[in-house]
Amino acid sequence: MKHPADPNKHFYGAITVSDRGQIVIPAQARRDFGIEVGDKLLVFGDLRFGLAMDKAENIIARAPGVEQILGGGTDHD
Repeated sequence: MKHPADPNKHFYGAITVSDRGQIVIPAQARRDFGIEVGDKLLVFGDLRFGLAMDKAENIIARAPGVEQILGGGTDHD
């Protein structure tokens, strides 16, 4: 559902965390953001404001040098 005042903002629905801690990103969100099988996502958190995620390639493109901060790996539990 698009935000009535801002077409760049969307609500994609509710998701459920599995017993293994996994989630499914809604199909429309995957389409809108170009998320495909095998893509790496980076997950950020702020204990006051919540979680955010984006494709690793997007973060790296916007923040040169972030790969060094990540230690070269993006697979963390």
